[in-house]
Amino acid sequence: MANVAVPSRQPVPLRIPVREIVPWAIFAAALGLVLLYFVGAEQGATSIISGHAVHEFVHDGRHLLGFPCH
Repeated sequence: MANVAVPSRQPVPLRIPVREIVPWAIFAAALGLVLLYFVGAEQGATSIISGHAVHEFVHDGRHLLGFPCH
């Protein structure tokens, strides 16, 4: 058997389409801020929704993230 030279493959750089990612990044950031508001501040001085439903729904999450609620 003869030694056959196999051409080495050069790695192709990965192109990240920033213009396609930016709208999703903005959406994710806005959704994160809304979730942070509901976990951290809802049912307080800046309450948007009356009652205790939101507070009870995110109560354990508040304690897990270190937000005081009592």
